[in-house]
Amino acid sequence: MKKVPTPRWGWALTGSGHFFTESLDMIRTLDHVDLFVSKAAAEVVRMYKHDLALPSNVRVFKDTTASAAPVGNFYYGVYHTLIIAPATSNTVAKCVFGISDNLATNVFAQAGKCRVPTIVFACDTAPELETRAPKGMVKVYPRRIDLENTDRLKEFEATQVVESLAALGEAVERRRRELAGKE
Repeated sequence: MKKVPTPRWGWALTGSGHFFTESLDMIRTLDHVDLFVSKAAAEVVRMYKHDLALPSNVRVFKDTTASAAPVGNFYYGVYHTLIIAPATSNTVAKCVFGISDNLATNVFAQAGKCRVPTIVFACDTAPELETRAPKGMVKVYPRRIDLENTDRLKEFEATQVVESLAALGEAVERRRRELAGKE
């Protein structure tokens, strides 16, 4: 198996507005990113009128094929890390139960099968949260099953679940240092 000269970050966006803009801002700070945009994430971009202007080193893969063809790159060492942020409760549940029926859940499954370290920024992490809706901030109350699935995902090998934007930033920086051989 031929390794690529510069392994890339894989980043999957799902259909959550929860820290979506901030996730895009974080993507802009990374070099060599492949962005996986689920159909739900594409809807969020339109609903929230997000600016997807990204650096030229970011390649964008949209959820347009039934087999999620871009996931094949995981087999060839193209990615050193996968980040799913923000991750909806739907995405977390599918990941926990092994359902790979969209681009985000497919890249998660392939990352796991190829032992690519994964960071998941789960949206539903507390019994009460404030989140961004298209018309502003709202309170949400994740269901017990959503919280339980987030806890289950924490038990997956090579998967780090983070529960805040600050923790996501710290996890990305820690991974960046690991890749640079400084940790």
